[in-house]
Amino acid sequence: MNSELQDAVAIDGPAGSGKSSVAKRIADAKGFLYVDTGAMYRAVALKAMRLGVDMEDPAAMLRVAETSEIGFDQTGTRILLDGEDVSSDIRSPEVAKQVKCAARVPEIRALMVTLQQAMVNTRPVVMEGRDITTVVLPRARWKFFLTASPEARATRRHTEMLAAGRDVSLQDILDDINHRDASDYQVGPMKDARDRALAGDGIVYLDTSDLSPDEVVAAILDSMN
Repeated sequence: MNSELQDAVAIDGPAGSGKSSVAKRIADAKGFLYVDTGAMYRAVALKAMRLGVDMEDPAAMLRVAETSEIGFDQTGTRILLDGEDVSSDIRSPEVAKQVKCAARVPEIRALMVTLQQAMVNTRPVVMEGRDITTVVLPRARWKFFLTASPEARATRRHTEMLAAGRDVSLQDILDDINHRDASDYQVGPMKDARDRALAGDGIVYLDTSDLSPDEVVAAILDSMN
């Protein structure tokens, strides 16, 4: 089972690295399905919050995941939770703070990875997240790790949230990013993906701090040709 997945693009990176917007544009350019895997964990967290589930109880969180129908529309830009479009609801600051309660449960990760890997069997995909290059689609033909300085990522996220009508301070966002980085890069798939990319081990490393979205998209498409 070492054959390469010819029509799969895997993109990893920390929050605010630009991977979501870039992945969407790559998918559009190639005619592939765009899949935001992080949205799936957010959907689980959202449902748990709505049900009043104890977010710190892994067994309770797993039951929520197991009894949820999570998928995307045909474009991959809308995530559906039990048939409801929750694309906007999962982007709230409240969900962002609680998504870790779903993502850190191994059984939930295993369940989501199975769903994500099944998507590759239906059509070509551009999949982005935090463990795609190393866990979900390690056999993807094209693998990228996108990152940027914490300050650049915080500024991007702040701009996105203001555009969405959410008044959150830039400093709060920067503090959250630094906290998440400290956790992500201690151990786990994000650290593995970054280290392999830096070592040139089958994953392209792209620092987008000083690059425009157009430049990042151009660089990725160029490397795919």
